Amino acid sequence: MKTLLTDAEWKIISLLWEQSPQTITQLTASLKAGTGWTKHTVISLLGRMEAKGAVHYTEGGRAKQYYPDLNREEAMLQETESFLDKVFQGRMGVMLNTMVNQRALSREEIDEMYEILKKAEETEGAGHD
Repeated sequence: MKTLLTDAEWKIISLLWEQSPQTITQLTASLKAGTGWTKHTVISLLGRMEAKGAVHYTEGGRAKQYYPDLNREEAMLQETESFLDKVFQGRMGVMLNTMVNQRALSREEIDEMYEILKKAEETEGAGHD
């Protein structure tokens, strides 16, 4: 099941991945400085995320305790696939070529990609023996 998140929902789930559970008050306090969101905005976003199956809560003491239901790696993969499909017709090579042509990659990022590709090649090669 695909659960794509809005930019605002990513902010919330990222906090929950870092530390769970959290209350609405805790989430609002963490987000207020960077977003200006009120408690009502956070409640609204959490409601949408619940409906998507991205978070759930348990009743805990005086406040609901929120937990993430999405696995971070799975969510990242879904978002990446959606982005590639939407912007680059699903083609990683087109995206990388665009980045290279715009000189948007640092030396560190290029080195990191070489390492990733080398590892992928080794893994692929091992699967054919």
